[in-house]
Amino acid sequence: MAQSPGPRELRFTVNGMNFAAQEWGDSTQLPVLALHGWLDNAASFFALAPRLKNLHIVALDMAGHGQSEHRPGQMAYTPWDDINDILAVADHFGWERFVLLGHSRGAIIGTLAAGTFPERFIALGLVEGLLPEPARAEEAPKQLASAIQGLRVQQRKIPSIYPDMSIAIKARERGMFPLGHAAAKALTERGVVAQAGGVSWSTDPRLLAPSMIKLSREHLHAFVNQVSAPIKLLLAHDGLPKLYANYLHEVEQFPQVDYEVLSGGHHLHMEREVDLVAEKLNRFFSQFIK
Repeated sequence: MAQSPGPRELRFTVNGMNFAAQEWGDSTQLPVLALHGWLDNAASFFALAPRLKNLHIVALDMAGHGQSEHRPGQMAYTPWDDINDILAVADHFGWERFVLLGHSRGAIIGTLAAGTFPERFIALGLVEGLLPEPARAEEAPKQLASAIQGLRVQQRKIPSIYPDMSIAIKARERGMFPLGHAAAKALTERGVVAQAGGVSWSTDPRLLAPSMIKLSREHLHAFVNQVSAPIKLLLAHDGLPKLYANYLHEVEQFPQVDYEVLSGGHHLHMEREVDLVAEKLNRFFSQFIK
């Protein structure tokens, strides 16, 4: 299939912060905000976006990731601030309603956002992500203490410096979810900054601190049950269902979520399975294109 030209680079300011993004398509097409996963960046969609048809895709470097600004001071990174940001980004582009395309943490934030402001979302196309892990209410004090201590530890850390890009790419290939060379190269080239002696990750190290608050199962179900937009969820056989034994059981608690399990790993939308992922999403998104 013929692919559209490479993305255009965007820079803009919302909520007092400078953001970077990549854009495919134009304003006459169905608006799609694409959100990457934890410690990734907009290049997460380098292979998938060109394969999606008749869409105006803006793939955001979320706060603290890629080429976007870090949150100021000692702020933690929370889904609530990200939800505020993505609505501000949609407003910036004049999108009263839009489609959310999310991977992993980006998919989770998209689901929570669509449950909070259901009137803003046309549809959710999710890859390897729906909701965060739940927690019991009695665990909240310990969770908060762990998060604050984690923030303080991360702020004292000296960043790792890689003497050249190839070594940084190799490190990214061997991350928590292993990646092929092309996918690792795309994420790394957008996700490093030059330093004396080489490059280091541009990602804010505060993202490595534990979450401030984890919601209960009842909280999380309330968000999903408020989503009015159709949901298509693509999971990977060697991704979250393999990592979490009860993952599919949890997904099946929501009959409104149309899900499929495909071959591949957590980043299947960047790897050899990308054509199948694109086929599934094109079929889903086509019903919303006028």
